Amino acid sequence: MVFAGGGFRFGIYLGMYAAACEAGRAPDVLLASCGGSIAASIISGLPDDAQRKAWLSSEDMYHYWSGLQSSPRAGIVRTLALAAKRGFSRGSAATIPDLFNEYLFEIPSELPLPKVAASEQSVATAIIGGKLLFNENEVGQLRGQRKLFAETVFCDPKAAALLDGMASPLADARWGEHAISEELLCDVQTSTSLAARISITDMFYFRCHAHANGHYFGGVLDLFPIEVARRLADEVMMEFKQSFDQAFSIPAWRTVLGLDGNARLRYVNGQPVDVRIDTSDVATLLNKEAVQKKLDWRRNRITLQMPKNYATYVAYMEAQWQYGYARGMEAFTREAAYDETMIRSSDKYSRGMA
Repeated sequence: MVFAGGGFRFGIYLGMYAAACEAGRAPDVLLASCGGSIAASIISGLPDDAQRKAWLSSEDMYHYWSGLQSSPRAGIVRTLALAAKRGFSRGSAATIPDLFNEYLFEIPSELPLPKVAASEQSVATAIIGGKLLFNENEVGQLRGQRKLFAETVFCDPKAAALLDGMASPLADARWGEHAISEELLCDVQTSTSLAARISITDMFYFRCHAHANGHYFGGVLDLFPIEVARRLADEVMMEFKQSFDQAFSIPAWRTVLGLDGNARLRYVNGQPVDVRIDTSDVATLLNKEAVQKKLDWRRNRITLQMPKNYATYVAYMEAQWQYGYARGMEAFTREAAYDETMIRSSDKYSRGMA
């Protein structure tokens, strides 16, 4: 089962997993990127749904996210000016990006997640991240055709053996000249909770993460890892996701990775999978995330805003879980063969394309 991103709506994946188990389709491995890796860590680290929901909605989680602060570079005018510059630029990762300093929010080095040995996990996990192939002193230099990131899968030895010899899915010529290496790395030493912390590192949200004599970047590098999923399992369960906005997200993908995120999404949405879960309208039905960006014009700061109180946070988490559970059960009990016309919300940037 693939948990592809999700941002701060990662609670939907706990509901999807619960639906899979109830339908008798419990997955053998959770392959996760970005926010989905938080859900994978909670699921694998706890034995049952009741404990997982309790952890998701805990005061520790609420206070952790409430404690995130804006970085010194989170000024509104400055951030919008940089976003506009990326929007007008048509270069494909033309220069080495500053993932060391150009980020909006400070985040602690550890997430409040269960810490269990891989041998004690309730389900195996594989978490997507990316190793930086450059140093801070190289920031701003022209990239040329140099590769800047190596896709990394944090997993157990069994998954690593299955992935042995596999090239990064993005090595395919269809993705053009980008900044991601052809080599796919596997890391069997890093804990799932730490891998999740690495995977949530976004292009401009959080600073790249120092780990094991190197620096790592988030799962956005391969947000929809369908090829990795097929290598790990005979049966793949995956969402149909909504498109990225063209004004901010797509220029960020292009500037840092040299990729078109929506082109990748269309390809993945068009690939056959064994179970397709429709989360295309999640941003509409769950339009209030547990954590939201806010523009504080008086202070000229971009901040993260939490629900006004803990009870509201719990209600948001419950809504996320129920959404994921309902959409999961819909997919697992579907009698008719999947057809993309069933999808509730799609546009020209998300419709499947082989």
